[in-house]
Amino acid sequence: MDITMRVVFDAADPEAEATFWATLLGGTVDHEEDDWWSVRVGDDEPVCVQLTPDHQPPQWPDGLPQQVHLDLVVPALGPAHDEAMAAGATLLQAADKPDAEHGFQVCADPAGHPFCLCW
Repeated sequence: MDITMRVVFDAADPEAEATFWATLLGGTVDHEEDDWWSVRVGDDEPVCVQLTPDHQPPQWPDGLPQQVHLDLVVPALGPAHDEAMAAGATLLQAADKPDAEHGFQVCADPAGHPFCLCW
């Protein structure tokens, strides 16, 4: 069986959400339907965003449930953090030990979905 997976985010501002993920993944945004944006990276479509006007961002770590969680495995935290922040991420929890061999830092995308930068 040949299976591919993509993550679909709900967002009140799907264009901003898709642009954010396209920037981080080095892809482009394709908008063919009024309520659907696709992020293309090469021949792949790893992320899509659908318009959800009443979307409420999760409140990490307590409050509304997380809804989705991604780990982005990066070679080094510093450059990945800078790129994520420049693209519109919000820092939710800084890495405890950014110089450690392995670790993570929790951020949120523009729609409030948490994700981790892991190394």
